[in-house]
Amino acid sequence: MVSTNAGGTASKQASSMAPNPGKATILALGHAFPQQLVMQDYVVDGFMRNTNCDDPELKEKLTRLCTVPDPNLIICSYKYIYSTIIELACKTTTVKTRYVVMSEEILKSYPELAQEGQPTMKQRLDISNKAVTQMATEASLACVRSWGGALSEITHLVYVSSSEARFPGGDLHLARALGLSPDVRRVMLAFTGCSGGVAGLRVAKGLAESCPGARVLLATSETTIVGFRPPSPDRPYDLVGVALFGDGAGAAVVGADPTPVERPLFELHSALQRFLPDTDKTIDGRLTEEGIKFQLGRELPHIIEANVEAFCQKLMQEHPQAADKLTYGDMFWAVHPGGPAILTKMEGRLGLDGGKLRASRSALRDFGNASSNTIVYVLENMVEETRQRREEAAEEEDCEWGLILAFGPGITFEGILARNLQARARARD
Repeated sequence: MVSTNAGGTASKQASSMAPNPGKATILALGHAFPQQLVMQDYVVDGFMRNTNCDDPELKEKLTRLCTVPDPNLIICSYKYIYSTIIELACKTTTVKTRYVVMSEEILKSYPELAQEGQPTMKQRLDISNKAVTQMATEASLACVRSWGGALSEITHLVYVSSSEARFPGGDLHLARALGLSPDVRRVMLAFTGCSGGVAGLRVAKGLAESCPGARVLLATSETTIVGFRPPSPDRPYDLVGVALFGDGAGAAVVGADPTPVERPLFELHSALQRFLPDTDKTIDGRLTEEGIKFQLGRELPHIIEANVEAFCQKLMQEHPQAADKLTYGDMFWAVHPGGPAILTKMEGRLGLDGGKLRASRSALRDFGNASSNTIVYVLENMVEETRQRREEAAEEEDCEWGLILAFGPGITFEGILARNLQARARARD
């Protein structure tokens, strides 16, 4: 998984940061993906073929090279000709590859999924429930291997998914699949969308700090099966999912007061959640007989831009000493990449240089927006960047303090003031 080997740079740099007693830390990270890899260059042809849309004029339009427009066009609700929107969206999302559960085999077994107006929720949930448990199991096992502990040491399970609906919930199915103790204490967060990963870290932090010796396994798992539908000129917002969203799972082990054999990656210092009044329709999802009907308002990046700085300032004030001496440029930024427009708006509002959101943009490029999972991929990218700088004995200092952020339905802001415990500041004379 992620390596924390410092290489031979100790003579030029100070030692890794020590966690504060009693504060929750991320001890390991892990991920898993379905087998179906989608290359963005082939999304349009594949989607039109799989949904039996073979209009010659549409195919001609989809093969034309379009001028790349403003990234805000990927989040809109105007009735453009849907073939054009797909092509524009695929070019503006900055996504290169994604993993998805949906496959030609599934469509052969369930052709009704690609037909307009068919009651298919049962079929979708049958596929999704199985897939999210499998992916969450694989991500959790990868995370536990990286941690180095045993499944029998897991005391709590926090499970996050917006892709399933069943009783008992996915938390119990995952606990059984992993062989966790029947006494493991479980929490499930459902339909939290893109903010769910950071919400899960917030809950795991609270459990780890309130239960001495606890080792909390956080697992997130998502699939777009529940929202897959054929294209329609009446639903241009559906096409955001075609161009942007991916499937997968993420995992983290969280605990306070690491043992000598554990290698803490991040300290979760303070957490904050906030919803923005009168914005609940901006990210809108409804369960119907045809699956989830999902809509994003084009105003989403602008709402985040207008509110993100006040949220960050309050979160930084949760630790007054840090807030007194920190500037945005001094911090690392682990931001859920809801889309390139959101990241660009954040950079502009906070005055961040292009490299600050590199881990987020890389996750978006490689995996798309995988909802609650994506923050795990961003944090893994940050760990890898820190490792590479240490191995190369880079002159650039790592940022010790930073923010972990995500935005979801509500609109809900989730944030954690954190420390990068693998950071090594340059030794000073």
